[in-house]
Amino acid sequence: MPGPGHYQALFDPRGIVVAGASTHPGKFGFVALHNILAAGYRGAIFATNRDGSDVLGRPTLRSLDDVPAGAADLVFVCTPASTNPDVLRQAAARGIRAAFIASAGYAEAGAAGRQAQDDLVELADQLDLLIVGPNGQGVVSTPSSLCAQIVAPYPPPGVIGIASQSGNLVSSFMNLACAAQVGVSRAVSAGNAAQVGVIDFLEFYADDPATEVALAYVEGIDDGVAFARRLRAVTEKIPVVVLKGGASATGARAAASHTGSLASDDRVFDGMCRQAGAVRAANVEDAFEAAATLATQPPPPGPRVVVITTVGGWGVVTADALSTTSLQLMALPEDLRATLDDLLPPRWSRSNPIDIAGGETKDTVPNVLEAVIAHQDVDAVILLGMGIQSNQGRLEENGPFFPEFGLERIAGFHERQDHRYASVAADLSVRHQKPVLTATELAIADPENAAVRGVRESGRYCYPSAHRAVVALEHTWWRARWRRARGLDLPT
Repeated sequence: MPGPGHYQALFDPRGIVVAGASTHPGKFGFVALHNILAAGYRGAIFATNRDGSDVLGRPTLRSLDDVPAGAADLVFVCTPASTNPDVLRQAAARGIRAAFIASAGYAEAGAAGRQAQDDLVELADQLDLLIVGPNGQGVVSTPSSLCAQIVAPYPPPGVIGIASQSGNLVSSFMNLACAAQVGVSRAVSAGNAAQVGVIDFLEFYADDPATEVALAYVEGIDDGVAFARRLRAVTEKIPVVVLKGGASATGARAAASHTGSLASDDRVFDGMCRQAGAVRAANVEDAFEAAATLATQPPPPGPRVVVITTVGGWGVVTADALSTTSLQLMALPEDLRATLDDLLPPRWSRSNPIDIAGGETKDTVPNVLEAVIAHQDVDAVILLGMGIQSNQGRLEENGPFFPEFGLERIAGFHERQDHRYASVAADLSVRHQKPVLTATELAIADPENAAVRGVRESGRYCYPSAHRAVVALEHTWWRARWRRARGLDLPT
């Protein structure tokens, strides 16, 4: 089986060859070469084309036999399935150790395709090659500025490693990473997982210095016992978030036609994830937000949550959301209530959620955050209502009276304050090692809102709703409890 060196060749190659580069902008071989060049990959880049035609203004080679020996570690295969055995032989002869195969027509296409896939794996084993796919979308590695895939996007750098049986789900996760500016270290579509699958990539991520959290999508598992054992070993090193397709009978049939996978019983799978310590996500957004939270927030030391809000309604719906979890909307300790009495006007809620009741001065929110987060009984904070003032500022800036009547001054003040609040929340979270989650629908409605931008620039995720923040926090608390119950240290 492939070893660490093979995976290093896949994710951090010295050079890459696009086999089957095309002059047609709609073909895989054109798009793959374009994306590699556009992302700024720093290694040597070669391309083969049987006609020797220039592609994207670059000369091509007619065969992999013409690639200088030892100049490349990875071949991205866009050639027809019938020619791929010869491509692999030529690649191995040039010192290449890893091949990503985008070609389709294998196990997902029926019995003949499955036999061709088995033959390809046998050949790769003989050649000491790692093959990923076939029927895969690509591989991304931000430490190497590598975007070897047949679709967009290229995500910002970060610490989340993605492994998926579906290329489209890789794209979904990376699109969310681009929107949130919570970045990715590695991402790979396992395709049909002929030689190696999702669990193999998770094991690589567990020992990868660039990766701190793993995010996986699976549809089917061949050996559930072995998968559970290997997954447990990974989760003891790094958090793993799992999204599973084929949970329903309809989904299972779709999975079989998609990647040739046989979906396992969902209840058994759910129990396996819990025993192995993996976070089981309900949907794409839930999965990414769980991974983003685990990647950017410290683990909660306990279940006690305080909700801070600028107006009451948001606090009420957050209390409702917390009531369905193992988290606790804690009663405010008397000493904390007394401190807040000195910071807030008499009309504040005097309970949790802490409703500031529109009583903000320049330093109210930072001072309240400091008092709450620093309190020894508080384990986590959910912060609501940020961005509301700069949202009004945006309306004033776009209105007919701007910049007169003091509107320019007040709009700028609100934007600076909202941005400042996000920075203060992140700084206090790091200082006291407690999660502070900021939620506002402006994350979707106005991503350039000063508060939303401030959260992103602090390196954290801005949750589109309080409910989604609660769900993400519940995942991190479950993960912390699982580690504590097994005597494992919590990461800082």
